[in-house]
Amino acid sequence: MIKIYVDADACPVKNEVERVATRHNLETYMVCDGGIRPSLNPLIQLVVVNQGADAADDWIADNIEKSDICVTNDIPLAGRCLKKGAFALKPNGKSFTDDNIGLALATRGIMEKIRESGEITGGPPPFSKADRSKFLDQMEMIVIKAKKS
Repeated sequence: MIKIYVDADACPVKNEVERVATRHNLETYMVCDGGIRPSLNPLIQLVVVNQGADAADDWIADNIEKSDICVTNDIPLAGRCLKKGAFALKPNGKSFTDDNIGLALATRGIMEKIRESGEITGGPPPFSKADRSKFLDQMEMIVIKAKKS
C-alpha cells in the first residue's frame, strides 16, 4: 500500500495532503520536530522526531519505500526518496524527478555558496492560491501513478 510522507515543519499544504489521503485511503505520516497539532483523522500519523539538523529528513528517508510519496521542499531529501523509487513533490506542485534532481542539487549548492559569501539573494516567491491548486492537481496525478507502479 502506498504511503505519504510529509516533511511537515514548514509545509503549507498539510490540509491538502490530508484531503487527498482521505480520498484515496492512504496512510500518511506528518514528520516534524514538534509544534504541530495531531489530526483526528486515523489515516494521519504525527511523527515527532528529536530536534536536530535533518532528523525529520532522516526519518522519512529511512522509512519511505518504492512508490511512496514524499511532500517536501528539501532538495537533498527529495533526492534520497527518488533513489528509493519513491515520488517527491514540492508544496507548490512541482515534482522532483530523476531528470531534474541533479540540476536542483547543483543550483542549491551554488546558491548556498553565494549566500555564504555575504551576497543577499531573494528567497522563494510567496506561496499562492495557484501553488495550492497546482499541488492538488499534481498530488492526484502522482497518487494515480503510484497506484499503477
